[in-house]
Amino acid sequence: MRWGVALLLIGLFAPRVVAADRPLNPVFESDENVSRRGKIDAAVFAKLRQEGIEPARLCSDAVFLRRVYLDVIGTLPTLEEARQFLADPNPHKRRDLIDQLLERDEFAEYWALKWCDLLRVKAEFPINLWPNAVQAYHRWIKTALRENMRYDEFARALLCASGSNFRDGPVNFYRASQSKQPEALARAVALTFMGTRAETWPPEKLAEMAVFFQYIGYKKTREWKEEIVYFDSQKLLSEGPKYAVLPDGSNVELTADRDPREVFADWLISPKNPDFARCIVNRVWFWLLGRGIIHEPDDIRPDNPPANVKLLELLERELYAAKYDLKALFRLILNSRTYQLSSIPQSDHSDAAQHFAYYPLRRLDAEVLVDALCQISGTTEEYSSPIPEPFTFIPPHQRSIALADGSITSTFLEMFGRPPRDTGLELERNNRPSAAQRLHLLNSSHVQRKIEQSAKLRELTRTSKNMPEAATRLYLTILARFPTERELQVFDKYAKSDVVQGHQALTDLTWALLNSVEFLYRH
Repeated sequence: MRWGVALLLIGLFAPRVVAADRPLNPVFESDENVSRRGKIDAAVFAKLRQEGIEPARLCSDAVFLRRVYLDVIGTLPTLEEARQFLADPNPHKRRDLIDQLLERDEFAEYWALKWCDLLRVKAEFPINLWPNAVQAYHRWIKTALRENMRYDEFARALLCASGSNFRDGPVNFYRASQSKQPEALARAVALTFMGTRAETWPPEKLAEMAVFFQYIGYKKTREWKEEIVYFDSQKLLSEGPKYAVLPDGSNVELTADRDPREVFADWLISPKNPDFARCIVNRVWFWLLGRGIIHEPDDIRPDNPPANVKLLELLERELYAAKYDLKALFRLILNSRTYQLSSIPQSDHSDAAQHFAYYPLRRLDAEVLVDALCQISGTTEEYSSPIPEPFTFIPPHQRSIALADGSITSTFLEMFGRPPRDTGLELERNNRPSAAQRLHLLNSSHVQRKIEQSAKLRELTRTSKNMPEAATRLYLTILARFPTERELQVFDKYAKSDVVQGHQALTDLTWALLNSVEFLYRH
């Protein structure tokens, strides 16, 4: 009986792709006019008209609430937050919520996770930053995000850093490469800040860029595994002044009185160099909408053109105008109609996805998913490190999105595609569903214990006046929305059947909701 009602309940939740003249689905869609609101929508909708693609309807308030929480802070809204937002009559509540989320502590935690993937923040093989360095690096990244450091300053700090890997977090950018050879460092710089894979360049172009990283020195100290990263001016002085070639083909002179990395950074972050802004706006778009304007976001090359040239150029201009303020870029994208479209397409055009005609379904990241399970159930997770060293102890209530070290993991994180942080490529993260994942969610004692032993869920249902109210609170807690009348009817029929009693029916409902597409995916 439990399986039957669960499958029926799960079947009610998944958005369906149907004809453009179908009736509105109020659970997932809003009847508000989808007409453009700003510059982003003008560029996107003009392209959609050109291609003959109908955009999706706007998403409902409940969908937007859950979506923006997950996309901005990697965290589900609480029952109280969901109830308050859905009851708020303020016509500008979406805009106000975006502003609030951008200032929450979880914003820095979640986006530090994203940057730690790209910057290969990992203590053990094959990166070998070591735990002390990981802590310093992660702390610096999170602080930069919390203080909204300008992106050009963020990049310059990483590129030009010198000092101890244990005390000066940014110097670990160079130690996080699997090789200290100048060519390897040049590839890491090109991938991170230009979104391009330099190994595909002509060998002479990569060699020319590597010159800027040829004079980095590394010096051991008496402290175990500490290393000083510095500009080896004596090496350059002994070679005498020389010319180096930037990726755009221009020549610059290198002298011992200035770190060549500073020369390269000046060129990189200059508004005259479009590669820098193009890379980061494309990454942010990819992070928020699941697909880059140039896709993949770290495979920018002449024969991989953007899907919407005007949109990409617009975002570059907006970033320059905001003086590289990434929160301003987030705010611009999140407030657009394009971001707030429903995940239910109105067109079956083959290019609808690449032109952003609807919000794409994406499974939750491994860290976000396990944190959501813990938040809902009031439980914790256990993590492990391959080598027990100092500073690898993880407090019981540590959230996965706040883990600094890519070496610290769990069976759940590994199974659900957490990236190993070995290469800095976006595709290291694997969010494709698998049979093992489905079986784990359906049958594992790990998930079952979270549900059945949850004091939080017992309290939530105990303090409800009746079963429909308890079910409603579970929906708000797990899916951030109210149940439909049909869903309450299905549950009421199940709860009154002979095979279950009171609390067991609510436990089964929790299990069914946690296994639904609506819970497991961003939509």
